[in-house]
Amino acid sequence: MTTTLDHLEPALSVRQVLTLERVLAGEPEVVAGAAQLDRAVRWVHVAEAPDVGVMLTGGEMVLTTGVLLAGDEGAQAEYIQSLHRAEAAAVVLGLGRAFPAPPDVMRRAAERCGLPMVVLHRPFPFAVLTEEVQSRLVRRKFAAVSLSEAVRTSLTGLITAGAPLQRLLDDVARHSACPVVVTNLAHRVLATAGERPAVDDVLRDWERIARQAGGSEGDGWIRAELGGRGERWGQILLCGYRGDTATGRLLADRAAEALVLHRMLAGNSAHTWEEQSAQSLLTDLVSGVVPARQLLPRARAAGLPVNRRTFVPLVVRDGDPAELDRVLRLLGLSGIVAELADGATAVLLSLARDQDASVLTANFAARLPQTVVAAADPRTAWDDVPAGMREAQHVADAVASGALDLPAVVRLKDVHLRGLIRLLRDDPQVQSFAERELDGLLCDSGTGEGLLAVLRTYLATGRNKSRTAQLHHVSRPALYRRLEAIQGRLGVDLDDFEQAASVHIALLAHDAQQG
Repeated sequence: MTTTLDHLEPALSVRQVLTLERVLAGEPEVVAGAAQLDRAVRWVHVAEAPDVGVMLTGGEMVLTTGVLLAGDEGAQAEYIQSLHRAEAAAVVLGLGRAFPAPPDVMRRAAERCGLPMVVLHRPFPFAVLTEEVQSRLVRRKFAAVSLSEAVRTSLTGLITAGAPLQRLLDDVARHSACPVVVTNLAHRVLATAGERPAVDDVLRDWERIARQAGGSEGDGWIRAELGGRGERWGQILLCGYRGDTATGRLLADRAAEALVLHRMLAGNSAHTWEEQSAQSLLTDLVSGVVPARQLLPRARAAGLPVNRRTFVPLVVRDGDPAELDRVLRLLGLSGIVAELADGATAVLLSLARDQDASVLTANFAARLPQTVVAAADPRTAWDDVPAGMREAQHVADAVASGALDLPAVVRLKDVHLRGLIRLLRDDPQVQSFAERELDGLLCDSGTGEGLLAVLRTYLATGRNKSRTAQLHHVSRPALYRRLEAIQGRLGVDLDDFEQAASVHIALLAHDAQQG
């Protein structure tokens, strides 16, 4: 992506020029085209020739005394038409000997074509106006180019240092002093940056903004396309930029260049921006650090249906996020998928109220062989979703500690004692209990670990010796010898229910602490 500085040359509006102190000395009066005073003035040109239009390239404020137009109404009308065809920004007529009062023919012609026409009531050196405007335009252009290069240098440095996408966007937001939003081609929000309250205000109204995203820029909404090699895949928006529009375009283009480079360098080894967006949202939901109500605009802007929906929080062990997302699309389910910090994958389903959450969750799990799907009870209120996500994560954690013969969709009622132990695993008294009960095996890092594995299976199968021997690929006599060794080291009788239960609880606590 390249940007020509001539095309994006910062400009002053006609209105801004007329408010300059040195211009006010000429007592300017707008006599036509008042509705067009926000036109950009790219340059100032002094010209008396009737055919001045052929010398213009557009955006000029033309200064004239009209000395060559006096007495010829046809030439006066043609003069205005010539400026209009050349897309001049405005015409400024100095009143004097040629025109002691604003000429009606020129005024009417300017009004018809929407060309701002200004008269100066006091003698005024055009050189003063030209010098003032030109110097300001040069300073603005220099400032814009300097800012553009500063942003380019800053972003390039971040990319070179391997900074994540969010760091780049934070830097863009710092330079632009407004919310920054990155979207895909469907206008779904992938990332944001800027002051949180301002960003939330943008996302709260995102549905309307997204509909207008393809329209013309205005009110500080400036966008730049993201893509390369003939392919578009998103856009970056400066939302409510308060500086010069052309400078804002430079900023947006510099940011777009950096984001495209960042994505190219990331390659296929990094998460896509869509995955990062979902991961950020679900991580915040699970942590509970950000109130659910504040996350609602982000969820809606990310394309998750949230109005009158049933939410089903899931956590999948040993699941590939890309495969889970593919299964969602295959089943026609709305939801977001993201890998959590512990390697599990969170899935938040958003179902219509008349859909059967249990059936659809079971269908989803059935498409995922060799995985464990932990589910919380469905939630109909968005504010209850964080608690649901934590419940699903708790169930998944309990399952990870080695439960056997579980259903395809595991719920809180399925993890029983194992789930309670997972909740209490960090309690010092529970830790001390586990160490004390299992000391005879834990003190021996050699054979003790192998015996722990046998004990774990034996207790998990309900003290089924045949099943335990089968799972460990040993004969029944060999298993009996190992069980005798375990009982001897621990000083317990595993045929005694209370003693076996005590050892089982200690082993669950030990595994929970290790896991």
